[in-house]
Amino acid sequence: MGNMTLTFHPVAAPEEIETTAKLAAEIWKEHYLGIITAEQIDYMLDKFQSVLAIADQITRQGYEYYLMRADGVNAGYLAIRPENGKLFLSKFYLLREHRGRGHASRAIRFLEELCRARRLGAIWLTVNRHNTSSIAVYAHKGFQTVRTQVADIGGGYVMDDYVMEKTIPLAEENKMATRQP
Repeated sequence: MGNMTLTFHPVAAPEEIETTAKLAAEIWKEHYLGIITAEQIDYMLDKFQSVLAIADQITRQGYEYYLMRADGVNAGYLAIRPENGKLFLSKFYLLREHRGRGHASRAIRFLEELCRARRLGAIWLTVNRHNTSSIAVYAHKGFQTVRTQVADIGGGYVMDDYVMEKTIPLAEENKMATRQP
């Protein structure tokens, strides 16, 4: 199991955007039921993860989406946006059957490498306060809760979130420079 290849494929073409929107609908419906209502899930999918919404985020809002493929099979997706010297991890979703296989660890390593390459000092994200399984995963990966935030997303809905952040030590060379011979 451990030697499965996980790749991160940048989403650009219309069919990749469509694939991402389909993955979003599938994952959100199985993961968020019991955390938020079915109505809020549909509302949020339409507002943030429809084909049009994803295309707009990529073309006009500075987001980058990546399809995560395990041995060539779509396993989930990531959406990120560099802002203010940090990397905002906007979306990070795996299909249920692909969880518990080390993909989250590999994805976080991918994001850390990206931060180092782009000189970004931290990864931050928002996570629903009742999404205990995801909070536990992020905490295990070195993220710390820095604050809570309630965002009105329209339609009578709010997102009640923790903001979590992980500092990325940028320079391996700095560690070398401080070592004495």
